[in-house]
This record gives sequence, structure tokens and C-alpha cells, in this order.
Amino acid sequence: MNIYLELFLTFAQAGVCTFGGGYAMLPILQREIVNKRSWATDEELADYYAIGQCTPGVIAVNTATFVGVKLKGVPGGIVATLGVVFPSVVIITIIAAFLQNFAHLPVVVHAFAGIRACVCVLIFNAVLKLKKSSVIDLPTTVIFLATFLLSALWGVSPAIVVLIAGIVGLVIKRAGKGAQKR
Repeated sequence: MNIYLELFLTFAQAGVCTFGGGYAMLPILQREIVNKRSWATDEELADYYAIGQCTPGVIAVNTATFVGVKLKGVPGGIVATLGVVFPSVVIITIIAAFLQNFAHLPVVVHAFAGIRACVCVLIFNAVLKLKKSSVIDLPTTVIFLATFLLSALWGVSPAIVVLIAGIVGLVIKRAGKGAQKR
């Protein structure tokens, strides 16, 4: 299969999981990009997620762009991005056209309640997988716990938390290199 078509279809498959946004797509991206196609390692995908969190846009869209660029440069990034966005645009357009007419119906209300519960599990699953490859030693455990406290308990902006975590990670890395030189 043509790599561009494969990029488009792979990310379109993830893009179909519009309910729940980018985080709901993370388990699918993990399976398709790392496990099935070996387009990235667990560590690379975790890095793409981290960078995708720091840059404007939806994490799944940013991840698609990064993977596409890695594989086929800018054209690959464009194709992968279009792949992940296309199903969402179609689905959202259809839902927007009809939702007002049916949103009040009990069956629709209950369906959306079930979908929201499912999305919570998908996001939690993605978090557990990311934690396995990201929280690997004492420094990353401390960063993980500090990040949790800053965001969950004190409501610090995610942008500030990511910036602080990045700076702390750099400081720890440099301190480790300095200790090795001695």
C-alpha cells in the first residue's frame, strides 16, 4: 500500500473516535503507530504526546503531524493531519445538523452518557500506558507527583505545569551529566 494512503487511513481510523477528543484517540494511536506499524517507539510516541500538549491544537492532530513528518517529511505530515481531521469534520457536521432535533430524546441523552463514561475509561487507559513508559525512575516519579498536585489540587495552568516539568527535567538531566563527569 502507498505510504501516504496508509498514513491517511491509519490516522483516519483514529479520527473516527471523535467522541472524547484527542485523548480518546491515544490508545488507538498507540496500537496503530507503535504496536502494528512500528512507525515510532513507545518513548517517541510519549515524546510526541508531550510536545503535542505544549503546542497549539489537539494532541492527536499534533501527534499525527509529528509521525507523518517523521515518515515522509512535510507532505507526510499534511497527509497524516488530514487523515486524523477528516472523519472528525464529517462526524461533527452530521451531528451538528441533526443534534438539535434529537438532543432532548431520552435515548440520545442516555447514549451520550454512556459515551462519556466510555471516553473516561479510554483516557484512563491512555494515561496508564503513558505512565509505564514515562514514569521510570525516582526523578520522573517526583515530576509526575508534583505535576499531579499542581494541576489537580491547585489548578495550575497545564501550560505552566508542562513548562515547569520540562525545565525540571532539563535540570535533572544536566545535574546527572555533571555528576558523571566527576
